Parts: sequence; structure tokens; C-alpha cells
Amino acid sequence: MPIKEHDYGPKRVTKKIPGPKAQKIIKRDHKVMSPSNPHGYGFVMDRGEGCLVYDVDGNRYIDLAAGIAVSSTGYQHPKVTEAIKNQVDDYLHICSAVFYNKIQTDYAERLAKMTKIKGRGRNRVFFGNSGAEAWEAALKLARYHTGRKNFIAFYNCFHGRTFGSIVANASKIYQRKGFGPFMPGFFHAFYPRPFKCPSDAEYPTSFKGCLDYINDIVFQKLVDPSEVAAIALEPIQGEGGYVVPPKAFVQGLREICDKHGILLISDEVQAGMGRTGKLFCMENYGIEPDIICTAKGIASGMPLSAMIAKEKIMSWPSGAHGTTFGGNPVSMAAAQATLDLLEDGLMKNADKIGKVFMKRMKPWIKKYKSVGDVRGIGLMIGIEIIQKGKKGVVLPDAKKRDAIIDKLFEAGLIVLPCGSNTIRLCPPLTITKQQAELACDIIESVIKNQG
Repeated sequence: MPIKEHDYGPKRVTKKIPGPKAQKIIKRDHKVMSPSNPHGYGFVMDRGEGCLVYDVDGNRYIDLAAGIAVSSTGYQHPKVTEAIKNQVDDYLHICSAVFYNKIQTDYAERLAKMTKIKGRGRNRVFFGNSGAEAWEAALKLARYHTGRKNFIAFYNCFHGRTFGSIVANASKIYQRKGFGPFMPGFFHAFYPRPFKCPSDAEYPTSFKGCLDYINDIVFQKLVDPSEVAAIALEPIQGEGGYVVPPKAFVQGLREICDKHGILLISDEVQAGMGRTGKLFCMENYGIEPDIICTAKGIASGMPLSAMIAKEKIMSWPSGAHGTTFGGNPVSMAAAQATLDLLEDGLMKNADKIGKVFMKRMKPWIKKYKSVGDVRGIGLMIGIEIIQKGKKGVVLPDAKKRDAIIDKLFEAGLIVLPCGSNTIRLCPPLTITKQQAELACDIIESVIKNQG
């Protein structure tokens, strides 16, 4: 069924996409850019307004990717752009590792006060430029504070592209292939999902099997808990497939950490800063970690990350860790404006519109044989695409997932893959109910036609 065109939705200008202007830029790009960039499809950005983006040929799309959950306040939000312009008029840079600047202090005080971390006393903040930098800072701090050298991460996790990140990653083999040997001290455990855990316990009770694996295998056969500095998780796995763990699993990790004096690191680079309806995703589980890493949506597209911990934990001395560009004043201005908007209604909107998406899409599990699951919290939603094998066995269907994404692009939606067979939806938090309903109409139409 054709989807009616609306001024708040897609608009096709060129007969084919990518259009002729986009094709020329793509051809030039392939000659000069690193081949390591994993381009998904031929969208060439020209400009954006709110949740709508335009390519260089004038085609208009609803953006359900937000630069991988980065453009949290949409494109060209007047309050964010005004804050950036005002700071640019004053100065662009001062090295925060050497000198001071008021805008960084103001934002650090505010972020530290709002962040819920386990323990008494004040929170402290370290600013970097990217999620991987926040992750690296957390690893260094955990080792320094505990005097321990080892870490436990989870299969299907993703923490970045630096050496301290890829050793933790267990998402896609091409992220690790050819880059070893890796930093020692990492062990992996299983993250609960709608498949069997090592103990053969079925979801949703599979969290027990995953916790048992840490206690009975990792701690008994691989590394003594007294030598583990931290257990690190994504409270919703991102690259792993937008997998939401049972609350009891996250609670169980907190109990394991408390029992053995291990720190709990929450990597909220993708799930944090209001995306799940809370400032940080761990709040949805009622659990407070010891260290939080955040980036992506923190400054609406300006490069910034933060690592946050209690003063007692962030006890390393002057010069132990630092940065030249982290805490850039222009990024700080954007972060201040972003936090204003999150508090003024965008977190509530993420929760509200997330429920609109889930209400529309959950029935697809029974309605369409290719939809195996729809899961998420707030505006962090995954649609798992499957096929039925012999004797009714459910198998992941990456090929069909990719075909659906391509068709959605042609229909005017920007979406991304994650995991082996999941479509990820992480739109700007400014998305409206009308846009969400229209997006659901388009996605359903494509899924239906794909069989």
C-alpha cells in the first residue's frame, strides 16, 4: 500500500537513490577515504531539520539513526546552535588539562550532581572526546583504584575501536582480526538474550545461567575474583543487537561485584543521556554502578565524552590521566544546552514515543513470520529478523534484514543494523508521534512486502 506523503516525512525528488549528485560524491569518497569505513548505503548528507534529513539531491528522509544515537536533540535545534555560536564568539579552545574554564566547571558540577553512582560522597568527572576515550579512562581508573589487573566483559559487547576497546569487544570478528596481540587481562561471560545460556536455562530465566557462568566457570577456572578490577556491561547491548537484559541479571551483577570488591562499569555511550527515558539507562533497573561512561548524545553531535565516578574511586594523582581536547568549551556549550533540553522534556518524550513504537511493533511478532522479536527501552529499539528452519527452528536472517534496510532507505527512512540480524531504531529524542506513526507505517509495509 502506498504511503501518503507528509511534510513531516519522506519526500522523493530523484528517480533513483542515491541520486546523481550523491553518486559522484560517493565515487570520489571511495578514492580518498580509508576503506575501513563500513558505509551502509548511499546517503550523502546535505542538511537536517529536527528529525528530517536531506541528501545532496534534495531527497528527504526521516532519520531513525541520529548518527548512531548521537544527534539526540535533532538537527539544528535552535537552543543548541545558539549555545555553540555564542561560545564560538568567545573562544574555541583552552586545554582543560592545564588551564581552567568556567563552562566546563559549570557542566561538570551539573552532570556530577545528576548522575546516580553507588556510594557516598561527591561524583567527579573526566571529559574526553569519544566513547572509546571514556572507556579507556574507566579501565585505567579501575586498575589504579583496585590494584587489580583483570576485567570481565560480555560476548556480543562493543566498547570502541582503540586497543583497550577491541580487547573487550566480542561483537564482530573483523573488529579484532589482524590487530593482536591484545592487552592481557580480559575474560568474557554470557549476556542474557532470547537464546540458551551455557546452563541451558531458557529466557527469561537465562539470566541465572549467565550469572552462574561467572561464578562457576570464570571465577573457578579462569580468574580468581580477588584479581578482577571490574565487570563492565552495556545496560542495553548496542552492536550486539539492542539486547535488553532482565532486571534480575543486572541486580545479580551488582551483588557479585559487592561480594568480591569488584567495580561495576556501565558503558552508557549509546544507552545514556536520556535515550531510554532516564538520564542513564541503569536507572531503569534500579541499579547504581561504580563508574559510568557516556558519549554520543551528550552534546548533540559535538565531540565529547565523560567518565564519572565517586571521589573515593577517582583518587588518581595529577598527571595520571589527561587530554588535550577533552572538555572543549564549544562541546561544553552544546552539552549544557543538550542537558537543558533533556530535563525540559526530551527524556519524557523518549519514554512516550518509545511506547508508541512498541505498541505498534510488538504485534508484528505474531503477525509477520520474519519478525522474531521487538525489544527496547525508550528510543533504543531493535527489530530482530528471522527465518524458520527445519522443524520450526528459529534462525537469524541477516540477508533479509539487510534487504529490509535497503528498502527502507528507498522508502525514505534512515535506519541501521546491529547484531547479526537486528534493525536498530535510535532516532533523535525530538521525534514526534506523527513521525513515529508514519515510520511504523513504512516499516510495516516493507516487512510485509518482504515476506
